Amino acid sequence: MERRSLPDWLDRYTTLGGYGLLVGTGLCLLALFTNPVPDPSFPWATLPPSLRLPVEQPRIEHWPVSYTVGIWLWIAGFPALFLAGYRRYGTGVPFGSATWLAGLPTLAMFGWTTYCRFFWPKLHPPTWNAPSYTFVCWLYCSSYDAIWSDVAYAVALVGVVATVLTVRRERGSGYVLLGFGMLALPLGLPAVYEGYRRATGAAT
Repeated sequence: MERRSLPDWLDRYTTLGGYGLLVGTGLCLLALFTNPVPDPSFPWATLPPSLRLPVEQPRIEHWPVSYTVGIWLWIAGFPALFLAGYRRYGTGVPFGSATWLAGLPTLAMFGWTTYCRFFWPKLHPPTWNAPSYTFVCWLYCSSYDAIWSDVAYAVALVGVVATVLTVRRERGSGYVLLGFGMLALPLGLPAVYEGYRRATGAAT
């Protein structure tokens, strides 16, 4: 197993993104101690009044301020998980960088899209503040228009094709991977990095 290096800016993002996930988790939990129902999609996630602080946070649309900030920190930092895995265990898993930077982000996009389409208890009215892991997913979560969920699935399928081409080291795989990453931002940031490396011949 060999640790892999990242460009300085991406290495900093990976480290800061990890801290952002921790801070985001803390901010989401803070809302439990200030608001009776931090997330109306999950009314069961509450604490008895005796455990809550004698203050209540204002809301941004459906969610308390700290909960909103926490969720968006998760969205901003989530791609760092794949980059951190690659940085730490890059050659210690089958297919190496293709797994961390292409396959796992694609799998995550399928998972989040499916959850939001079929299982997420949707709040009404839809809001611009709806948390979303890709820009195209935001178009769905902020409107509930199924066509955008279909587009998200199509983008994830591009990710599958890109991953297969990358694993097989097919010519042009870097460009397909780069295209998937751009369409799947911000979740696709690892794929953008790997696609660029392969398209420019910098991958080893």
